Amino acid sequence: MSTKKENVAVAGVGAAACIACCAGPILGFAAAVGLGTVGAIFAFGAIGMLVGAIATAIIIRRRRRATPCSTSATTPVELTRQSR
Repeated sequence: MSTKKENVAVAGVGAAACIACCAGPILGFAAAVGLGTVGAIFAFGAIGMLVGAIATAIIIRRRRRATPCSTSATTPVELTRQSR
């Protein structure tokens, strides 16, 4: 074998050893980040639903308390069509 091919082979074996050694911690970190993300999405969604429920309750309560408008007219109103 030539020196160039031997150097490439040594580098390839080193890269394979690095991948084999570091794959577990890297995958573990990625899994932990993924679980944290899922938890954060769940918490954000739960808080959003809580805020929405509170806002809906406030709006419904205010609408029920509002006094209705009086629509009785004391004077008659004439409706005429204007021609152009």
